[in-house]
Amino acid sequence: MNNPTSGIVGFLGLGVMGREMARNLAQAGFTVRAFDIVPGAGDALRQFGVESVSDIPSATSDADIVISMLPDTPQVEDIVRGAGGLLAHPPRGKLFVDMSTIAPEATRKLSQELADIGITMLDAPVSGGPVGAKNGSLTIMVGGDAGGFAQATPFLRAMGTTLNHVGASGAGQTVKLCNQLICGINIQAICEALALARAWEIDLPQMREVLLGGSAASWMLDKLGPAMIEGDVSAGFRIDLMMKDLRLVLEAAQKHPVPLPATALVATQYQNAQAYGEGANGNQALFKVYDRITGQQTAVNK
Repeated sequence: MNNPTSGIVGFLGLGVMGREMARNLAQAGFTVRAFDIVPGAGDALRQFGVESVSDIPSATSDADIVISMLPDTPQVEDIVRGAGGLLAHPPRGKLFVDMSTIAPEATRKLSQELADIGITMLDAPVSGGPVGAKNGSLTIMVGGDAGGFAQATPFLRAMGTTLNHVGASGAGQTVKLCNQLICGINIQAICEALALARAWEIDLPQMREVLLGGSAASWMLDKLGPAMIEGDVSAGFRIDLMMKDLRLVLEAAQKHPVPLPATALVATQYQNAQAYGEGANGNQALFKVYDRITGQQTAVNK
């Protein structure tokens, strides 16, 4: 873990990712005051030194930095513009880092509104999922002011091992959406390969090992492949969240416009999973779509 560091962090959002990130900040030596709209969401973090508070201003007003990890654009807009939000209650340190995955255009608007009252906003979405959040090994892609990035770096290093300042406001979100585009298409490609191999009665675990030794190797095949083969749908990064990210990708593509036919196709498969009530399942559950399409299942699922 990183060396202990001083500073007060106001942390907003204690979901699967946020609670691990807040814990890592506290264990790195920061004072962390955390808020979540779900009562009791921060109770388990008290043993790590995280203080759970009852409203946003209690978490943020005296903070050197405010960090948010929230589900979507409307939630981030609310903590900025809402009655108890940052525009009404500016944090002492005048620095806000949003680590959610939201729309780049909305990020730029929020950043400008905050800049008008002297607050620097960085967009710093992450890659690495719940495991990366737990281990403090996230990849963090940061958009916004370079000076703000330097100011935020000690805090970010408590949560991630790969930090990159990728450009102006909104650039972090854009790079994250490109990441999700690649991940979604890769997951579908793995599903299709497994479905084809299964139809030809190929040993799927053996095929996965073979592919990992060649040019088809990927993080998704390594980490999610076994769960696809075994029918394990337990959530890490959920179908619902991936579908939200793919929606943001397609919305961003419409702004310029940029045709993304493969992404659009992947999105329909995720919608299929949601239609069958699988939104709370992990990303690897996309393979169940191919169970339905082909009328086949792996031996473990039968």
